[in-house]
Amino acid sequence: MPPRTAGIFVSHGAPTLPLEGLPAREFLRELGRQLPRPRAIVVVSPHWLTRGLFLKAPSQFDTWHDFQGFPEELYRVQYRPRGDAALCDRVALLLKQAGIDVDIAATDRRLDHGVWVPLMLMYPQADVPLVQLSLTWSTPKRCREIGRALRSLADDGVLLMGSGGAVHNLHEVAFGEVGAPPDWAREFDDWTRQRLAAGDWEALDDYRRQAPRAERAHPTEDHFLPLFFAGGAGDRAESLHRSFSHGSLGMAAYAFSVLRGRTQLT
Repeated sequence: MPPRTAGIFVSHGAPTLPLEGLPAREFLRELGRQLPRPRAIVVVSPHWLTRGLFLKAPSQFDTWHDFQGFPEELYRVQYRPRGDAALCDRVALLLKQAGIDVDIAATDRRLDHGVWVPLMLMYPQADVPLVQLSLTWSTPKRCREIGRALRSLADDGVLLMGSGGAVHNLHEVAFGEVGAPPDWAREFDDWTRQRLAAGDWEALDDYRRQAPRAERAHPTEDHFLPLFFAGGAGDRAESLHRSFSHGSLGMAAYAFSVLRGRTQLT
């Protein structure tokens, strides 16, 4: 049987991505057409960062413009998919069965830009139901364990999605800059792809010490941890896209498929 995509990691870049003529924008538009259409998505974003683990799936999400200083056009964007309460309950049960404590944020309807930026490009009709799982300060290995606890959802057509940034250092961003990325960003991006190619999760879990320029590529871990959540869902890693925006923002994307045998990159 062919491998089944169980998880994806995408880099959402700046909130302006939907307005920009960047390769990553066109990639995300095409990705939504190429992926088997999911019944629903369970998504993790660094912009819903909590103490403790939470889930939310309101009847309909509200677009949260969780940023300042961008073009007025961006604040008029609305992306309001519905939640999936039954799936939310199932996710909570699977996590608790794996010994992972989680609570429901019953009154929180906000959908941050880490979610709506990529999804409005992938599924512009906002017609794929969502459950959002918060991100907590944790280890890469723990994030993979959370994703692994949910990997059975792929059997029911549910996609696990981690949205973050392959390289993310806001102090180094140069808005509007085009051309080759700086060496430090490229080196970290290359290392990540190579380790995924080798299925070397031991090195990836220890990337803060083993990856070149890790502290510069990710001064904080929040935008990299969603990669590990998505990685927990599958067995094989596939490189879907590689580019940079605004100088050093890494826009790489990966798919994680359920497959017997060793993790490999195609």
